[in-house]
Amino acid sequence: MNIRRQFVAVAALFGLCLPLSGAGAQEVVQPIPAQYREGDTSFPAYLQTLAARARAEGVSERTIASMTAGLTPNSRVIELDRQQPAGPPGSGFPPLAPYIATHVDRARIAGGKRAYESAGSIVRQVEQQYGVPGKVVIAIWGHETNYGSYMGDFDLARSLATLAWEGRRRELFATEFVDLLKIADAGFPRSTLKGSWAGAFGNPQFLPSVYLRLAVDGDGDGRMDIWSSRADTLHSIANYFRDAGWRTGQPWGVRASVPAGFNVDAYKGKIRSPVCPRVHERFSEWKTVREWRQLGVQPQAAIGDEVMASLFRPDGAGTPAWLLTGNYRVILEYNCSNYYAMSVGLLADEIAR
Repeated sequence: MNIRRQFVAVAALFGLCLPLSGAGAQEVVQPIPAQYREGDTSFPAYLQTLAARARAEGVSERTIASMTAGLTPNSRVIELDRQQPAGPPGSGFPPLAPYIATHVDRARIAGGKRAYESAGSIVRQVEQQYGVPGKVVIAIWGHETNYGSYMGDFDLARSLATLAWEGRRRELFATEFVDLLKIADAGFPRSTLKGSWAGAFGNPQFLPSVYLRLAVDGDGDGRMDIWSSRADTLHSIANYFRDAGWRTGQPWGVRASVPAGFNVDAYKGKIRSPVCPRVHERFSEWKTVREWRQLGVQPQAAIGDEVMASLFRPDGAGTPAWLLTGNYRVILEYNCSNYYAMSVGLLADEIAR
């Protein structure tokens, strides 16, 4: 499981999308209340442990000093982390339609069309090099940071050190902290390394480990600058999708008409996913499009008869249905939420319309 999916696993239990951009939460400097003081390990002592690990992994002393100078734990980060849901709700799923109405709205569609047009040469490059549709890459950018208009203002070093020290997911965030220092060691100052309270940053909202593994120097200037370079941003998102298994030439999904009285539950999937099971349990079994056609389910857009697809009708009988392909599951790799993945797919389609 990749790091981002580990982080959103709790959100996925609910089938909901938890934003990582930090747009609704701002950096706050205040002392840690007594109830947040973690065991017998003081924050300065734990910070030395992190510094030793970074040193052992090759981070320079200069970077360690600059990235840990004056660090104190951030109680706002701990508060936000502990507000995350701890388990699945007792009943059902919220309807999809209201979420789509607010996340695939006219403003975001218009912004996506402008970004798609203005980045035309980069989009064509990305499509050719990675096999991922530019409209999907732009839609991810739109959902993560509203096309770069907000990327979070939390000091990443402080946030990640706080989350590691807090201890609920210590190894996860300790690794992210050390990886952040490796990014700083490559020449990015601490003043640039700002993002969400949970450590995601830049236009694509990558975590440090994802950045180190998948960020791309798209403009050839020797830096993987996902903060201010549009080329680096779009190449990096596309590289993420290619790495996750995007299948060139297949749509993410298409609208489908379902015969009156068709019992979707009769075709419910029987395979339980080891990752984000509550998200995946909502899908039907996988059949070829040809097999769905024979059952009366008719795709409303072009899709090959031999493409494997799952039938998804999230809001129940009489509401819109889709045939989803393996590429939809690739979108779920970015954020394991049906609400997120559906809104990305639908936004992408509107951008290219």
